[in-house]
Amino acid sequence: MREVIIDAVGAQGDGIVREGPVFVPLTLPGERVRVKMDGSRGELLEILDASPDRVTPTCRHFGECGGCTSQHWAQQPYLDWKSELVRVQLSHEGLETEILPIFAAPPASRRRVALHARGGKGGVRLGFKERRSWNLVKIEECPVTDPRLVAAFPALARLAQPFLEHPKSAPTLHVTLTATGLDIDITGVEAKSGGLSADARMVAAMAASDGDFARVTLAGEVVYMARQPLVKLGPAVVALSPGSFLQAVPQAEKAMVAFAVEAAQGATRIADLYCGAGTFTFRLAEIAAVYAADSAALAVAALKSAIGGAPGLKPITAEARDLVRRPMLTMELAKTDVVVIDPPRAGAYEQTVEIANSKVAKVVSVSCNPATFARDARLLVDAGFTLEKVLPVDQFVWSPHIELVGVFTR
Repeated sequence: MREVIIDAVGAQGDGIVREGPVFVPLTLPGERVRVKMDGSRGELLEILDASPDRVTPTCRHFGECGGCTSQHWAQQPYLDWKSELVRVQLSHEGLETEILPIFAAPPASRRRVALHARGGKGGVRLGFKERRSWNLVKIEECPVTDPRLVAAFPALARLAQPFLEHPKSAPTLHVTLTATGLDIDITGVEAKSGGLSADARMVAAMAASDGDFARVTLAGEVVYMARQPLVKLGPAVVALSPGSFLQAVPQAEKAMVAFAVEAAQGATRIADLYCGAGTFTFRLAEIAAVYAADSAALAVAALKSAIGGAPGLKPITAEARDLVRRPMLTMELAKTDVVVIDPPRAGAYEQTVEIANSKVAKVVSVSCNPATFARDARLLVDAGFTLEKVLPVDQFVWSPHIELVGVFTR
């Protein structure tokens, strides 16, 4: 056991003692604490001198559930830390820019969660994993999640039951709140050679009906459907494909789209790369003609189907395309003046190389990973772009996860 003073909070949300270093979860800068050591990690035993920025967590599961790391931190220093994470990652690539005031999503706003289900003598347990563990914490409340979704937790646990018929199954319920109800795609289910049994499917359908769910799919295959899950993206209403990606918080989505649209004003032709089902596409098409591409063929198909129901837009051309293996080439970008790009966590190195070599005048880059954003930004800056400004977006409240949107011009 040791007494230590916490110097800072690191990128994963743990308090850090720089001498060592030692990582201590659930602590804040300046706190003197007693910890039990396990290598470079310290288990918090007692807070001897608390930070004035320490507040009472809002959730009974905090500290056990691995979803949140920072509910014990007052709002402003917590947000300052999130912005600092962005600045530090940019500095690693030698980049400096204006970092705008952070957009902070409100609590109780998550419309998309991944819930793990496990069986046992006490029935189905539904919840999130402990931090740094495979153990499951049964969740009965969640202050970051939309209350309508939280209210469905008992019904979702009943839905999970038939998917546990195989002893090796470890189902994850990917739940999205849509305009027509909950859309649930289930993964991690083992089945016998004949697949999920007919009895299990029947029980699942009954549970879905009792829960008034819109749709239930098993790794994309429809098990139950009462209504098509719909979501409004700008002026369009999109029928979501099973397991389709959607921004986790509507308010954060609105802020990022508005920021991108403002930056794209004056464009004559826009490329929306990694477009998904059209989160940015439809709003951008109010400005100029848009070429939209993504490797998710079903999402692109949903985007195409929604175009006819959103009149008054400039032309949209959508294509299912793997932008890693087949990025939009420099010659294809010849008549494009603005690129909006929203890649996955791995970033978009291959596509960024092509953009850097093109004559594109402006890039709006949306990222869920500041490290790969900074890596790709370095390519653009070396090609003559200026990183004008960055908007940090705290979409995953009380977690160490931070997103951002950056604007590059030349």
